[in-house]
Amino acid sequence: MRNLTLKHFKTVQAIIKCGKIVSAAKMLGLSPPALTIQLRQVEEEFQLALFDRTSDGMRPTAAGRAFVETAQVIEEHLGLLEDKMDAIKGLRTGSLRLGVVSTAKYFAPRLMAAFMKDHPDIDMRLAIGNRAQTIDNLKNHDIDIALMGRPAKEVPVRASVFGDHPLVIIAPPDHPLVAARDISKERISEEHFLIREPGSGTRISLEIFLSDVPGRIDDLGVEMASNETIKQAVMAGLGIAFISAHTIAAETEAGRLVILDVVGMPIRRQWFSVMRTDHAISPAMATFNDFLMRKGAMYLPLFGKLYPDKAG
Repeated sequence: MRNLTLKHFKTVQAIIKCGKIVSAAKMLGLSPPALTIQLRQVEEEFQLALFDRTSDGMRPTAAGRAFVETAQVIEEHLGLLEDKMDAIKGLRTGSLRLGVVSTAKYFAPRLMAAFMKDHPDIDMRLAIGNRAQTIDNLKNHDIDIALMGRPAKEVPVRASVFGDHPLVIIAPPDHPLVAARDISKERISEEHFLIREPGSGTRISLEIFLSDVPGRIDDLGVEMASNETIKQAVMAGLGIAFISAHTIAAETEAGRLVILDVVGMPIRRQWFSVMRTDHAISPAMATFNDFLMRKGAMYLPLFGKLYPDKAG
């Protein structure tokens, strides 16, 4: 392995990203023959093929996937080294790739703005996706820190709580249950639910909540792709929804949505800051995580009430 250079690692990364030698060579500013030579050198070093050559392009083998995973780790450590050198020189710089699940987009920009005001020289980038996309970003080393309601189990992570995450059931203001108090789980389970896609944090929590109602989770409700679509559908009278209270602050304050008084609600979950255990922690990551632990809860949407007024 002493013959390997950073160019070899970048070559394999580019081929995996582009899928074709010609495209990867163009991306790196090399000729296709020069890039092919570098790939051959790596394969000769290990006596293994890193790619299957197919009519559809270059497909990584198990050896290729292992190689590029190491390339990503090396890239992270080089970035960390650069940040450390800047810190030694007295520069408060660095970069941070923040990934958030879609529910967190309702507070993430405010949180980022507050952090960047205190640390203007740290370059922050935001990626918003559903739970599965955010976990994929962690797996692929595309983000440094993720904000999510439940730590990922698909990849080894370290997770820290930075705030409460209440989950509630909402309805339009004219729904018959708006005036009801202490609605039972059995009664609410009779309603027509609008739900997120399989694997989403709120859907999993709803499945757990209704799991002891016979047959209810077999036909949970109508799937919708986003919290915004679900909110609009509830306001239009298409059903009720189980949703993060952080996504509905504006609508409840304006009286367009109402939180139903269901026994056992709100379900209190937590927000986590999540990092891969094998990810080198840069000064920017450490600074942001410290900010989250100290001030993160301040930027979560606030409510006057999570329950309706009790009668009498």
